[in-house]
Amino acid sequence: MLTRKQHELLTFIQSRLEESGISPSFEEMKEALDLKSKSGVHRLISALEERGFIRRLANRARALEVIREPDTASPRSAANARSTASLRSTGPVRAAKTAPTAPVPVREPANDIIEIPLHGRIAAGAPIEALEGASMLPVPAALLGPGEHYALEVSGDSMVDAGILDGDLALIRRTDVARDGEIVVALVRGEEATLKYLRREKGMVRLDPANAAYDPQFYTPGEVQVQGKLAGLLRRYH
Repeated sequence: MLTRKQHELLTFIQSRLEESGISPSFEEMKEALDLKSKSGVHRLISALEERGFIRRLANRARALEVIREPDTASPRSAANARSTASLRSTGPVRAAKTAPTAPVPVREPANDIIEIPLHGRIAAGAPIEALEGASMLPVPAALLGPGEHYALEVSGDSMVDAGILDGDLALIRRTDVARDGEIVVALVRGEEATLKYLRREKGMVRLDPANAAYDPQFYTPGEVQVQGKLAGLLRRYH
């Protein structure tokens, strides 16, 4: 069963698609659901996507497609949710159908920006302390998939052969599990964080650089905690 906010957002998106063929912007969704920030909208969309109610169309920041309607037994009646959407949307809103027969075509959307936490620097070399910070980083929504994300500034050159340079901003999807060969944020001995390829070898955890000038680092499983996987990069050009 969907939460009340998830149900309201799904109904609002479907209503706007039926009305105009264009999914609402993150700003419109934020206002319709009376949320404080767009990051709350991003979390709701990610939850709906993971549960199979919507999907994002490739390479389009605002292109959403409703592929499954909520069950009739929802935290809030569809009539109330539609009333909320009608009051806050910019145009008339129709009720969502119980079972749509086909996806609604989506027109070319505008870009949306999501703000994610920027948590200091992370080593792409010898591990350094990962500093917590309160700043937020605006990121194009198209760069972020489902899930919760944060950003870290890369320090060092040990991942240059993977295209990760000193000063890049690594976009990290928060997770505590990863497969061998994935680039992860690894917290070492509870104190230091580093960005490396994760591999497991003979009961040990191996953190591999992407630079022949650096050696792999070996730790026991209890010494390494995965805190996220690399989802994308931003690079500043001065």
